[in-house]
Amino acid sequence: MSKILIRGAKVLGGEPQDVLIDGELIAAVGTGLSAEGAEVVEAEGRVLLPGLVDLHTHLREPGREDSETVLTGTRAAASGGFTAVFAMANTFPVADTAGVVEQVWRLGKESGYCDVRPIGAVTVGLEGKKLAELGAMHDSAAQVSVFSDDGKCVDDAVIMRRALEYVKAFGGVVAQHAQEPRLTEGAQMNEGVVSAELGLGGWPAVAEESIIARDVLLAEHVGSRLHICHLSTAGSVEIIRWAKSRGIDVTAEVCPHHLLLTEEMVRTYNPAYKVNPPLRTERDVRALREALADGTIDIVATDHAPHPHEDKDCEWAAAAMGMVGLETALSVVQETMVETGLLDWAEVADRMSFTPARIGKATGHGRPVAAGEPANLTLVDTAYRGQVDPARFASRSRNTPYEGRELPGRVTHTWLRGKATLMDGKLT
Repeated sequence: MSKILIRGAKVLGGEPQDVLIDGELIAAVGTGLSAEGAEVVEAEGRVLLPGLVDLHTHLREPGREDSETVLTGTRAAASGGFTAVFAMANTFPVADTAGVVEQVWRLGKESGYCDVRPIGAVTVGLEGKKLAELGAMHDSAAQVSVFSDDGKCVDDAVIMRRALEYVKAFGGVVAQHAQEPRLTEGAQMNEGVVSAELGLGGWPAVAEESIIARDVLLAEHVGSRLHICHLSTAGSVEIIRWAKSRGIDVTAEVCPHHLLLTEEMVRTYNPAYKVNPPLRTERDVRALREALADGTIDIVATDHAPHPHEDKDCEWAAAAMGMVGLETALSVVQETMVETGLLDWAEVADRMSFTPARIGKATGHGRPVAAGEPANLTLVDTAYRGQVDPARFASRSRNTPYEGRELPGRVTHTWLRGKATLMDGKLT
């Protein structure tokens, strides 16, 4: 294995240092390092972070390879600085058996661009009626520890309780898509003044908040781990804050688009802005940013949801919900959290690497940038500013809400166990 010397990088945003990679591990971190025969990367003051970890990615394979494949999705991940992603279970067939999660896990190993950790379905076929093979998926080669019916809510309280009880036996976690289905029938956007003006069906905040309130109480009753996917309202923040004050073992994620965009974008009727949960109000955005800064919200997760052109290039009501996010996530976080002074780069590393790796038990990821640790790293040119051009995406899909928008920061290098997956902004 070759040696790589990263010279003059701001490790976690600190003072410039050199980082020497030898094989799969970091050999040394310091100043004035040298290594005979090493490939030298002149960081020139760029920020060096541990490889990012996304706890919420849709890779679509098997079944919807027209949207994304494990290969194209992991290439997008590497382009965005990610070294590990957790693949959601809403594939065709659904990832509700050991056989399907092992297939996704093996496809990830074959791609080589980042580690893929499959998420298992909570219920058979995502139908919410019968628990899936949770134990078998955990005991499989994929070693599944996160379970979710994301895309659908586990709305039956008895099923949710049983799932929490089951995963407690092996330290797993249930990741809930908090959406009360009866309250969101026909929903097209956030319920409020704008939805009334546009005549679009509303998705009320209480539909999210009521499920979260129920589930944190269930998690407390069972004594199990609960994770809330794509939290999007100020009210949800208050419930999570209350639950944590009681010592309930709950974690929560926020998506980059909910940190930046509001329901006002829907006035364009551009389906790029159609997402579930929907874009909310400016008040919600402020609450989400503050909660991510103070630790009430634990992590940033992309909810990368690729769709083919025909599923988005249509009238609003017929369009699919979701947007791609792996290749723009770090830039959005830089704009909304770092440049506003709410987070520093060490805290970004916590929210986008250390903590998601811990929640998902992604061994070898989310580790300190220190000697003896796995060389899972990403180098970021934080001074860069440029317009988002989806034609340059590595993802198979182009459904981004940021097309033509100027965003800061650009990932220039990503290393997975010492092997470059992205060099000078280009996939290897």
